[in-house]
Amino acid sequence: MITYSKHEFNEVTLTDISRVQNVALGTEAGSGHSYFFSLMELKDILQVLEQLAPLSLAESWDNVGLLVEPSKPRPTKTILLTNDLTDAVMEEAEAMTCDLIISYHPPLFRPIKCLVQKDWKQRLAIRAVEAGIAIFSPHTSWDSVKGGLNDWLVGALGSGQVSVLSQALSSTALSHKLEFRVRSAEELDTVMEELKACGSGATLQHSVSRPDSSGTHVTLACSDSALTPSVQTLLRHSTPSQSLSILKLEKHPLPGHGQGRLSVLHQPVTMATAVQKVKSHLGLGHVRLALGLGKTLESSVRTVAVCAGSGASVLSGVKANLYITGEMSHHEVLDAVAQGISVILSDHSNSERGFLAVFRERLTVRLPDTVNVVLSKADRDPLEVV
Repeated sequence: MITYSKHEFNEVTLTDISRVQNVALGTEAGSGHSYFFSLMELKDILQVLEQLAPLSLAESWDNVGLLVEPSKPRPTKTILLTNDLTDAVMEEAEAMTCDLIISYHPPLFRPIKCLVQKDWKQRLAIRAVEAGIAIFSPHTSWDSVKGGLNDWLVGALGSGQVSVLSQALSSTALSHKLEFRVRSAEELDTVMEELKACGSGATLQHSVSRPDSSGTHVTLACSDSALTPSVQTLLRHSTPSQSLSILKLEKHPLPGHGQGRLSVLHQPVTMATAVQKVKSHLGLGHVRLALGLGKTLESSVRTVAVCAGSGASVLSGVKANLYITGEMSHHEVLDAVAQGISVILSDHSNSERGFLAVFRERLTVRLPDTVNVVLSKADRDPLEVV
């Protein structure tokens, strides 16, 4: 029987790693060797993260997923969770020999033309590369996923009937459906070969119905990039061009997923109680409150709309007694107040950071004991009340 003690762990060879990977308290097939731990590489962790919150749920403008990938693969033993990747958090990660940083906010957001020391975010990326630390950011995929950040935030005031404010839609590479007829199997083969040749790797899917007196009916689904060359190809053939119809495929909603939440509380509370519950839920000593027109601290709160972070664009126009978010502009708050809607602001990252502890538990139970998931102690909102 082969076993490894903790101090011998770093001496395991790459061959040993491949042999014991994904084996927990098991036996390697055909060898009779038992192992007391399971090694996980970065790719394995990424699969677990995808299961917890699919990246397809993120907003189209967002920069999510694996942002920094080390050149030399190694077992992932320590994962650091943080809301923001700052110099202080990076020092913390380096001190604990961290293998993966999960930063809720993407430290790399806009396209980079160079990596230089004068830009603080680029400095962090360089340090991560030099230390062999991977960086992953989930951002709006955590906001959107059912049971994610916004569901956690709306739970601050207790249970209720919860709905999504901005519904997430299915993601598919196929955007259009083309329907046409061909005279024979030979013509179908010719048309399909030409479509594949002009597609430049674009996604194409087709189905064929049973031939009848009018020919064989063909349905082709294609991506945006394949639409124009596909239509041009079909127009070069007599029968397909005369029978061609083009339909736009609609994305279907994903129930429970999307940005923002609205809750009709099972037990209404006063505004004063709502403030205390939010402070307790977020672990804060202070929040900012704007009372809606004609409202007092004793006014009843039955409907609450929330959006983690900067939520004005999601909350705008939503009918509720109370908005809860991290930040809104002066004029956005005035607009809400004029409509009789009260607003609680916690500052941006304070509306998000508390979810890290919840996510840590969800991630930990899906990983072997060889992976340690740690909450950053250096991560904090840059603003404080003085």
